[in-house]
Amino acid sequence: MVEKTEHGGLWPSLYDPLRAMGARIADWLSPASEASGGEDTYDISMELPGVSEQDIDISVEDGVVTIRGEKKTATEKKGDTWYFSERQYGAFRRSFRLPSDADGANASAAMKDGVLQLTVPKLAPEKSETAKKIQIAKG
Repeated sequence: MVEKTEHGGLWPSLYDPLRAMGARIADWLSPASEASGGEDTYDISMELPGVSEQDIDISVEDGVVTIRGEKKTATEKKGDTWYFSERQYGAFRRSFRLPSDADGANASAAMKDGVLQLTVPKLAPEKSETAKKIQIAKG
């Protein structure tokens, strides 16, 4: 982004490097995910080690599935002459646009071994029982 000063000169914005860095950090902290489509379903897998099922919210709105959550882990170990404590906290949010034939209203989710598996069934294709003849208008 280039800003025009009141003197007419062009100067790069001081905030450009910070904006770019913030976007890169957000991508780096996002949980690893994988999306695929099968014959009858669309599947999304997301690695969420250390995240409790109670701390995950999944919603579907306007053809977009959004997975939100928060990681809250704490480790504390003590010895006779030592003490170790580690805490990790952080919120995440990932959104996926569903294809037009996805049935988001009937999506289901399961969590196993730190991996969230979201399954979205495909809508059954509409079948016409009888062929309809279309007349050409004369004109």
